[in-house]
Amino acid sequence: MTTALEAPEGAEFEGAPTSWPGRLPGAEPLPGQLDRWLAARGAELVAIRRHMHAHPEPSYHEFETAAMVARELAVAGLSPQMLPKGNGVICDIGTGDRVIAFRADLDALPLQDLKDVPYRSTVDGVAHACGHDVHTTVMLGLGLALAQLNEQGDLPGRIRLIFQPAEEAVPSGAPGVIAAGTLKDVAAIFALHCYPQLPAGLVGVRSGPFTAAADTVDVKLTGPGGHTARPHLTADLVYALGRVIVDVPSLLDRRIDPRAGVSMVWGAVHAGQAFNAIPGEGEVRGTVRILNRDAWRAVPELITKLIEDVVAPTGAHVEVGYHRGVPPVINDRMATAVIAGAAGAALGPDRVVEAELSMGGEDFAFYLDHVPGAMIRLGTAAPGSDVKHDLHQGDFDVDESAIGYGVRVMLHTALAALATGAF
Repeated sequence: MTTALEAPEGAEFEGAPTSWPGRLPGAEPLPGQLDRWLAARGAELVAIRRHMHAHPEPSYHEFETAAMVARELAVAGLSPQMLPKGNGVICDIGTGDRVIAFRADLDALPLQDLKDVPYRSTVDGVAHACGHDVHTTVMLGLGLALAQLNEQGDLPGRIRLIFQPAEEAVPSGAPGVIAAGTLKDVAAIFALHCYPQLPAGLVGVRSGPFTAAADTVDVKLTGPGGHTARPHLTADLVYALGRVIVDVPSLLDRRIDPRAGVSMVWGAVHAGQAFNAIPGEGEVRGTVRILNRDAWRAVPELITKLIEDVVAPTGAHVEVGYHRGVPPVINDRMATAVIAGAAGAALGPDRVVEAELSMGGEDFAFYLDHVPGAMIRLGTAAPGSDVKHDLHQGDFDVDESAIGYGVRVMLHTALAALATGAF
């Protein structure tokens, strides 16, 4: 791989266990190949990650990032294709009727980068505070390593890399990417996500529910307004909003199976200006997060009815806006087994741990509506450090050795998924 970016000093990648007996046809054991490949190319991957971190692009504007990814893949002899809007990339490697896909997200968040590092964001109010620069770099490294295997005749099938825009937006980019035909012939799909609660060198895997559906609810109340001395002559909107805020989540808990993992939390409420005047309008907005797909399908109608029933006795007029965000990520059992086994082969079985459930949303779920697949968590914290740079915070950063670990896991996953007849 060649790149115009300067490799930073001190970029190091840990070696994988060399005892794994896996061997490509006619080749040396895969861990040895990866050791040599990352020793030669790892610093360049770090440089690419730092370039993306310093030049983030928000959702639906990832044109330069996508162009850079396409250039790097083309330099490796591959044939990347831009997605229809020009802010995403798809690239097939190898041949075969059955495709194993990998997805990375390109966009950054509308947050200020608060770090004092050489690769700090140069774009005011935009930062890679969720690790998408790492996701993209890992998948780019996967593509470059696969390209080398394919040149050697050691890639036994076809891999597809999907570099997706707008994961952080609502509506998100995944449905449009899928509509562009990226899942044609795909038998299974895999992804990873940075996880600062685990040290670099560990990955978290989990079968079944992985992340929650994430929807939003807007409730607008209106009435004639009036004097606080005479609430009986009007509709007391502040009281009505209080009923919605307190009663609806409690009632929802008793109308949905608790095993569905439903969480309704209000984040904003606005009503009135004067302490002695009942306002004529008010609004409360919040989120609904759900781990169960069937409950997610049923909950909009139920929540709307609960809100209307709670408001009815107050005399206020209510308008409910329920807005879909993303479905829950439900990892396929077989796909999870494949990536867990591959991670154990790549890093050692003691470095694969059970991932915790997350109530955050992830639009990788849209792909899993079409094909089986699994997402894992990639540890990004500095080993031995008590400092945790959490996701969606302005000081978020990673231990860059995580990039090498991610490439190892995903390359082993690609070969294992091609070898299995389960998909």
